[in-house]
Amino acid sequence: MPADAPPILDFSVFYGNDEKAKARLVQEVKDCCLHNGFFQIVGHKVPAELQERTLKCVKELFSLPQEEKNKVHKDKTTWNRGYENLGSQILEAGTRPDMKEGFYIGEEISKDHPYFVQKKLNSGPNQWPTGLQNRENFETTSMEYYNAMHGLAKDVLAVLAQTLDLKEDYFQAFATDAVATLRYLHYPPQPKDSDEKLSRGIGAHTDFGSVTLLMQDEAAGLQVWEKATNEWLDVAPTKGAYVVNLGNMFMRWSNDRYISNLHRVINKSGQERYSVPFFFSGNPDYVISCLPNCRKEGEAAKYPPTTVEEAVGGSYSASYGAAKTFKEQKAMPVTAQPVAV
Repeated sequence: MPADAPPILDFSVFYGNDEKAKARLVQEVKDCCLHNGFFQIVGHKVPAELQERTLKCVKELFSLPQEEKNKVHKDKTTWNRGYENLGSQILEAGTRPDMKEGFYIGEEISKDHPYFVQKKLNSGPNQWPTGLQNRENFETTSMEYYNAMHGLAKDVLAVLAQTLDLKEDYFQAFATDAVATLRYLHYPPQPKDSDEKLSRGIGAHTDFGSVTLLMQDEAAGLQVWEKATNEWLDVAPTKGAYVVNLGNMFMRWSNDRYISNLHRVINKSGQERYSVPFFFSGNPDYVISCLPNCRKEGEAAKYPPTTVEEAVGGSYSASYGAAKTFKEQKAMPVTAQPVAV
């Protein structure tokens, strides 16, 4: 496969009856998973109108005064819901805290739900900002989009199953009662002369879970590592498309056959950048052990079985802990810098 940004694939054939077209899609996805774990899809079932409403909500959220955002700070929970400040994470060693602010949303889990009682991965009630002009619209749109992404993630998993010569419904148990996280992100523009070795919108990292589905706005900044040529490739925003990538858990699950690849954001576009990733973790109690057809005859699995909870949970703690340590060492304060356009 040539060194190029992740290809844009027509996912609509998954919903059709053209078996040859479906087979081509499965092969294209398989090629991407073996190469760098990234591809893009159009022709999905998420309405453009819902995408636009969601991005409008994202922009409205981050335009609130800081004191309003702080009222629903994620540190008020222990289950990773709500607002996170600029510079809350370090995802790449040797860099400053990431130049982004975010907001976490998940399934609306009550405090008497077994997932909350048992302190399952990122499970609990959402925190909703109160200072918005139309709070009800924000909540309704956010949950409508969350549910639409749940459906699309399951469709992507159905294709992934077929890339491994498994039945389309192979991941059904994994996807039942699944934990997932919707994350609203805002990247202030970085100065064009900022040091890319230190200042990142988000540092080079791999994702934690099974699959990630990313909606970009019109501002560029996302880059994917190309191992064949040792370079960073820009992933230009395509209206309506989703950037899809595999996470560390899926790579482990496939015995390292499929790739969880490095990516980062450096926002030198001169614009505010907004993006909406959806992280599908899976049922927290599901046991991840080497998938069928992912090791040669007589070859041992590289990893022992583990649960989704164990595989994903530790990575969250590590990334936030790194930023906390950085600040405690009296490093440079993390603030948005004016941009010379």
